[in-house]
Amino acid sequence: MWSANVKTGSELSISSLSASQLASEFGTPAFIMDESDFRSRALTWNRALNNAFGANAGNVYYAAKAFICVEVARWINEIGIGIDVCTGGELAVALKGGIDPKKIEVHGNNKSVTEIDKAVAAGVGIIVIDSLYEIARVAEASTRHGIVQRVLLRLTPGIEAHTHESIATAHEDVKFGFSIASGAAWNAIQEVRKNSSLELRGFHAHIGSQILETESFGVSAERLIALLATYRDEYSEQLPELDLGGGYGIAYLPGDSELDPEIVMNGLATLVADQCIAYKLDIPKISIEPGRSIVGPTMFTLYEVGTTKDVKLENGLNRRYISVDGGMSDNLRPALYDAKYTAILANRASTATKISSRIVGKHCETGDIVIREIDLESDIAPGDLLATPATGAYGRSMATNYNHVPRPPVIAVKDGKARVILRRESEADLMGLDI
Repeated sequence: MWSANVKTGSELSISSLSASQLASEFGTPAFIMDESDFRSRALTWNRALNNAFGANAGNVYYAAKAFICVEVARWINEIGIGIDVCTGGELAVALKGGIDPKKIEVHGNNKSVTEIDKAVAAGVGIIVIDSLYEIARVAEASTRHGIVQRVLLRLTPGIEAHTHESIATAHEDVKFGFSIASGAAWNAIQEVRKNSSLELRGFHAHIGSQILETESFGVSAERLIALLATYRDEYSEQLPELDLGGGYGIAYLPGDSELDPEIVMNGLATLVADQCIAYKLDIPKISIEPGRSIVGPTMFTLYEVGTTKDVKLENGLNRRYISVDGGMSDNLRPALYDAKYTAILANRASTATKISSRIVGKHCETGDIVIREIDLESDIAPGDLLATPATGAYGRSMATNYNHVPRPPVIAVKDGKARVILRRESEADLMGLDI
């Protein structure tokens, strides 16, 4: 839930820097990021993949959609893993951060002609094709640039993953990929093979996000391997790669579990080996796309309390409303997915009785709720600091300027030093696009 270098005693601190120090120097709201923890988590997933699959290990592609900026892209380059991008903007950030184009995988269900052309021109390692239109578009761009582009086909394996409907991505009625069951996947295979400027390397599937059980990953792998066998039987050759996506869940609340990289990868390796033996296939190169499970726990959001208000409920009970200086503009997930978070009083210790509270933001919206129900100290007052853990994935990434609120900065902390890696927006930034 909290990153490795956070301590939550009398006052929250990260790598010996207190919440009060950070708020004083950088202001609030702010995303505070544990750089060492980010690096450690990325290396742990990479090590788990390589230990489990050995010579058959492909790439760990960090899912940029969780959170990316140029400095984080530099870390990824230094760590030596790849990156998965799904827009031209994410591709530009990855390249600016120095990531080797061959370690870039390009995703997205509606890549524009311009985005495809930029990706091909940059020499990206893999483009994941999501529609019949994209087959033609990628083939045309590859021909124009005089290369043979390596591609994967994104498939829909028909999995009902145990997660929120809005972040489940592998059942049939969804915008992503080619359905295996309907035959759309096989049609796409045939279309790719018609283009000499494309090299079909294999298949890709991503079954959803924040998944906390491993069974769905195994079922998805089984269905992709079955299609590899069908392809081998039809064309007398085996495709060499599978990308099994990401979606590995993390802990958001006290008592929550999270998926262990070694356990997940070892389980997948056993299943893949068994299925390949059953179908008489060589084990393909296996790649994965962790995003949330790397960056999610490495960051927390630091807020300042602006007001408190007691409200009497219809059942006769009271609720304390605690308003902070951020809200749905820096954490949209509670409104989108009914996502649950926790928070603590971060700037001091308190022995006051805890009471039923609701943490809300400053936006002109009833649904601007950070945490709907939490017991917090009754003496929390304006000027106090609250910290919400595990906001690294999709907090800053989904941040908006609703009500013309500037987006918060990201502050990287390492070895007792803090620095801005993504600055706070200003009012000038908000008006910078006005003509």
